[in-house]
Amino acid sequence: MSVSSPVAVGSPPAAAVEQSTLSASAGGARLAGVDGLRMLAALAVALYHYLGTPTPRFWGEAYDLPQVAPLLHAVSGYGWLGVEAFFLISGFAICMSCWGRTPAQFAVSRVARLFPLYWAVVLIVVAVGLVAVSAGQRSGAPTDLRTTLGNLTMIPGPLGVDFTAGVAWTLWVEARFYLLMGVLLLIGLTYRRVIAFGGLWLVLASIGRELHSDVLDELLLTQYAGLFVAGIGLYLMHRFGANLLLWLLVGFAWCYTLTVLDDRVATHPTSTWGVSAAVLTGFLLLLALTGPGPLRHVRWRPLVYAGALTYPFYLVHQSLGIPVTRGILKTVPGLGLLPCVALGLLLSLLLAAALNRWVDRKLGRLLRHHLTRSLNPAPIAPDRPVRGRGAAALER
Repeated sequence: MSVSSPVAVGSPPAAAVEQSTLSASAGGARLAGVDGLRMLAALAVALYHYLGTPTPRFWGEAYDLPQVAPLLHAVSGYGWLGVEAFFLISGFAICMSCWGRTPAQFAVSRVARLFPLYWAVVLIVVAVGLVAVSAGQRSGAPTDLRTTLGNLTMIPGPLGVDFTAGVAWTLWVEARFYLLMGVLLLIGLTYRRVIAFGGLWLVLASIGRELHSDVLDELLLTQYAGLFVAGIGLYLMHRFGANLLLWLLVGFAWCYTLTVLDDRVATHPTSTWGVSAAVLTGFLLLLALTGPGPLRHVRWRPLVYAGALTYPFYLVHQSLGIPVTRGILKTVPGLGLLPCVALGLLLSLLLAAALNRWVDRKLGRLLRHHLTRSLNPAPIAPDRPVRGRGAAALER
């Protein structure tokens, strides 16, 4: 099944991190290791969709994945945990992005980073779908105007329309996290306030789960709160150094995360809680090594570029990459499933590189520039000089 909703078998969210947010707080150097972890999470989600799903949804009954690639199928079946990994990294990177910014500046950075690429992918998916319909084929995504307009807002789920890009449901999860961080920015971002915010968030999320409140679940992201808070705690270690209080915050957040992880495991019948908890904990340790740990000094530029491709690759690998792979499989059936999957992933990466070059680097920067200027617009001079007593009144 796809990842069109949090209860589906597939997964997101997720999640995108601004290019400039992963610079170290001292010296301005990129955290290349964290960039690499982002791509690792995206590849895990992609492998889940291509090889790990427990149904022949994408490739048809002729290709039984447990028979065609039993080991790859078993390993890829845990790729949905890449979604959780995205949220963990997001806690780290968004806390870094918030530091030293006003709420308006933070909002501009998020809008300029997320929307241009997302709009481009939605429009490409719709265009491909319309071409398929005109050729007498079934479109893999909704192409009607109402659904398209709803998807361009990036919140199609709350508006009651289907997702054009199946993985985009995680962006709504991210957006609510950004809103919570924006509230904290309004109050004022300090070391102690961020710690208090993380602890309070986990307590309120626990209360929300106890009350079985849909409203609190939506507002407090009770399924994913522990991941975001753990990432925030690791960023505070990166910025201020590790101490007992921060380890307690991360430990409490992780106990919360692994406890509620059982809800997500239940929607993935080929996964077990023990293996899922171990895999996710391993990813936490990797982030601890690459964020506040010794691997923060890694400066390998290919990892930085991989981080730049993560968001566009994540957006296109299912909605565009899978239809392309399916087309190759039908056109050249003798090639076999695994080579076709490799080609589909490669083409998704190439498309991500094109989107990064022509949309993110150009339109994204242009949008950021104009939004930043819009925060401080110049006053418009009157067409005619105003004379007399009225002029002084107007000036006042």
